[in-house]
Amino acid sequence: MSFWLDSLGPIGKRPALPGDRDADVAIAGGGYTGLWTAYHLAKARPGLRVVVLEAEYCGFGASGRNGGWASGLFPVSEQKLTRKYGAPAAAAMHAALEGAVDEVGRTAAAEGIDCDYAKGGVISLIRTPGQLRRGRGQAGFLDADAARAVCDATGVLGGLYSAHCAALHPAKLVRGLAETVERLGVTVHEGTRALRIASGEVVTDHGTIRAGTVVRALEAYTARLPGHHRDLAPIYSLMIATEPLPPEVWERIGLRRRETFTDERRMIIYGQRTADDRLAFGGRGAPYHFGSRVRPDFDRVPAVFGKLRHTLGELFGIEVPVAYRWGGPLGIPRDWMPSVGLRDGLAWAGGYVGDGVAASNLAGRTLADLILGRESELTGLPWVDHRSRRWEPEPVRWLGINGGLRGTALLDALDR
Repeated sequence: MSFWLDSLGPIGKRPALPGDRDADVAIAGGGYTGLWTAYHLAKARPGLRVVVLEAEYCGFGASGRNGGWASGLFPVSEQKLTRKYGAPAAAAMHAALEGAVDEVGRTAAAEGIDCDYAKGGVISLIRTPGQLRRGRGQAGFLDADAARAVCDATGVLGGLYSAHCAALHPAKLVRGLAETVERLGVTVHEGTRALRIASGEVVTDHGTIRAGTVVRALEAYTARLPGHHRDLAPIYSLMIATEPLPPEVWERIGLRRRETFTDERRMIIYGQRTADDRLAFGGRGAPYHFGSRVRPDFDRVPAVFGKLRHTLGELFGIEVPVAYRWGGPLGIPRDWMPSVGLRDGLAWAGGYVGDGVAASNLAGRTLADLILGRESELTGLPWVDHRSRRWEPEPVRWLGINGGLRGTALLDALDR
């Protein structure tokens, strides 16, 4: 289990689906996307029969294992969005995501979900001359002194700061959302795996839900569905968490407003200061598995955990007392473009490339508008009805993704 889930104590499962049922909306997936969609449907249309189906328990997947960043980051740059959709649409997409960061905090507070939300922003540290050349002139650039005042890591030459990010406890958020939607009248069935999704029905291992609208909100686990194994590539991201660090260490490191942190290397790393003064730190680098396989033993790669510990120790010049190690898959579309849509009674959202905590909130609000037939600013955003082309068949997919990972690591080595 992740540190986040383990900190909640024993997690019991809600009852499984008790056989065939009818609903107005059936949602496959009990993570952020599915629960935010259920929440906004229930708030907008009390009495609507909404059923959430989760294979394990709500928050078992990425929603209970991520780095705890509710960020306004989007995996496709504003420049690329502008070239394809025009400047107004690109600006609207990024503004909506930045607004979603605040919306997560507002909703959590309104519903009494104590998820340790702290909007301190995010700093990306610049630590090599090459990174400094690329970073100068970018929005939010900080010189070395200003960057160290936020996060005093080793070898800091500068930084890039954005206010549009909050640190939070992801498992508290997802479990709190599940309890909230139940209070609003949504039915949640755990221990119920979706075996097949089609317009009008979800076939599970405990029966079939027939519904006017079916929502696929499975993120990386989409690859397990028949016919969907090339839609999203499940790429693993691994994390560690330290024991609580003493006040004198935090006095030196900083992160006084619980700013989230990364640096400008190409192989993504991410971290936060938790509410109980741990460092929770993660990164990419685990291999993609042939055939888009998703298995529990892929969550733990000792070599990657070792690299994370080394990187964190080198970053802050400390001996890292690791208390937790965990991992899990995230969903990556072929063009790195997340999407939300509804066609012929079948809705979907996902492909967040690891930045789904705030994006899933925006996706849930957008799906609610689409399902209820409401035209809004959200339904006009460029990710609505976007279709990424499918990933290549194997073995090309395996060679390409793992080759890309090795190439990224090599570029960082050359940069250093």
